[in-house]
Amino acid sequence: MKNSLAFILALSFSIVFAQEIENDSLEVKELREVIVAGTKSQLHEKQSKTLASVDEFLQKSTKVDLIKRGAYAWEPIINGMATERTVVTIDGMRIFGACTDKMDPVTSYVEVSNLSEAAISSGQQGTCHGNTIGGSIDLKRSRNKFVSKGWDFTLNTGYETNNKQKIIGSSINYVDSLFYVDTDVMFRDAENYKDGNNDEILFSQFRKLNLSLTSGYRLASNKLIEASVIYDKATDVGYPALPMDVSLAEAVIASVKFEYQSISELVDNWETKIYFNTITHTMDDTKRPNVPIHMDMPGWSDTYGLYSKVNGKFENHHFTANLNGFYNRSIAEMTMYPADPNENLMFMYTWPDIRTLYTGIYLEDNWLLNCHSSLKFTTSLGMHFNNVASDFGLQSLKIFHPEMDATNTRFLKSFSSNYSYDQNGWQYGVGAGYGERAPSVSEGYGFYLFNSFDGYDYIGNPDLKSEQALEASAFLGVKRSTWSAKMSSSYFHINNYIIGIPDPLVAPMTIGANGIKVYTAIDYATIWSNDVTFSYFLHQNWTWKAQFAYNLGKDNNNDGLPFMSPFSYLSSVAFTKNKFNAEVLVRGNTTQTEFNPFYGEDKTKDYAILNLNFGYKFNFGKAKMIFNTGMENVLDTQYTTYTDWKNLPRMGRNMFVNLMIQF
Repeated sequence: MKNSLAFILALSFSIVFAQEIENDSLEVKELREVIVAGTKSQLHEKQSKTLASVDEFLQKSTKVDLIKRGAYAWEPIINGMATERTVVTIDGMRIFGACTDKMDPVTSYVEVSNLSEAAISSGQQGTCHGNTIGGSIDLKRSRNKFVSKGWDFTLNTGYETNNKQKIIGSSINYVDSLFYVDTDVMFRDAENYKDGNNDEILFSQFRKLNLSLTSGYRLASNKLIEASVIYDKATDVGYPALPMDVSLAEAVIASVKFEYQSISELVDNWETKIYFNTITHTMDDTKRPNVPIHMDMPGWSDTYGLYSKVNGKFENHHFTANLNGFYNRSIAEMTMYPADPNENLMFMYTWPDIRTLYTGIYLEDNWLLNCHSSLKFTTSLGMHFNNVASDFGLQSLKIFHPEMDATNTRFLKSFSSNYSYDQNGWQYGVGAGYGERAPSVSEGYGFYLFNSFDGYDYIGNPDLKSEQALEASAFLGVKRSTWSAKMSSSYFHINNYIIGIPDPLVAPMTIGANGIKVYTAIDYATIWSNDVTFSYFLHQNWTWKAQFAYNLGKDNNNDGLPFMSPFSYLSSVAFTKNKFNAEVLVRGNTTQTEFNPFYGEDKTKDYAILNLNFGYKFNFGKAKMIFNTGMENVLDTQYTTYTDWKNLPRMGRNMFVNLMIQF
């Protein structure tokens, strides 16, 4: 294993990341990775677990991993970087969670049943909808095209044995030459799960309802208007790795879009969208035993936004321009109830009503040098404005930062260039980029935010400098008639890297906390991200796929950064014939040796799990039924990974059954 790892890392040392989707024409290639779920008509037929969660769906990418604090709503990380350094959107819309503990990532508000694809961009390739360091994920929902098709109905149902999860949903869709409407509903209800030792993981239950509606109308042959709304409500959500659970996580996400196609020889498409979303999140500890002091911790996030994006072509230049902006209000409270009813309640703002206004423009030029090579240039310029609207919250922060102003304005810049080559089955590319990002609400203005991972209370710092990242990028791939392989690697040098530094002069607020950390910008940090994918067609019906990943992160003292992937691997053999499919999959990683106790990390053991999947498609005239079943963690392995909060044990053996009927 050590020799194999050294060989893979040696090969990938000189190449840096640039993923691209597979297309027949060079002119539509993108430096990104697209994980396809499927359209409504395809009914997600290519998915081995049809009703998997969006979290499970995203794990197919070698660039994405997820921080797990429970069985629900995992936080995505890209290139080893969490949500502060990435951008996650739904159909291009900016959405910000309302939880100071990141219990409500953007990915939790979409269901796989209404998802068509996830577009994953690395580093500065992901700045189309805002500034980022690590990259971006754009979750794109399914939408119909204008055809004379009429009605179709889908029923989804599933069951999982380990946590007794019940899944039921349906969709009703109508489309003709002038009008379409897509509706989707999904309900999940799960109890506590059991780990590989058959021990029940208390407070891992959840209940979730997701509703999605999209409707479009053709105003003319090349003009359409579309309205969309998502309603998502999760209740009784347990987080066993955290000291509190969630009694309510509720979101309303609405938008109206106007699209103008084939405008002229110069402009192919012009798309303008205005949107609004509101998030309500309530943390709850009333079901926990032996709580030192009861707390209520509600949070709210409201975002108003728009973007106007133009795609066009001039000679050998394919260009994109996106004017985008948003206004966000984030507020979170904490009320503590002493055991003695005669004592006064304690109240504070943990997010003191922070108002953020961002306006920016993104420009892209994909210059086709010839039939097999191209240069891509991107630029993103943005103005980022913060304001502390609560005078009470402002005065609280001035205890630690007496000279701070209520407002802060930053000018954020991003530039990148990439060269790609594709001919005779060989693909390679190189690139470089520079980007900046503003501190998050928690990093800039958080007030006594308890981090149960390292046991510290965190305090924001409004005087932080913007992070600045230099990155290098390239990839190498080869395709043959029976096999294909690709190696990629990314290197980021991040100046003014923001982390929490202990302050021994300040006492913690949380009972039992190890102390206080104040967000501070250290000189720099470096992150090196690598991945290898391989596919081999063993036979007409047999395919072997494998993927490997490895991340290494260091600060300016050569100490490790948190959540860096050790050598991880996935290998699968799939059989497909006519209406039947089956798959055997092994997933695991080696021992995590590059851990840092400063962040609460410890040595994580290696593991390997075995999964089995089977599926069959039945046709009944115009109706069809897809049946999928399988067993996850077949050997009932007891394990935890480097992204499991406080070494939370993963689920033990689990059997699932998914049934989808379309007519």
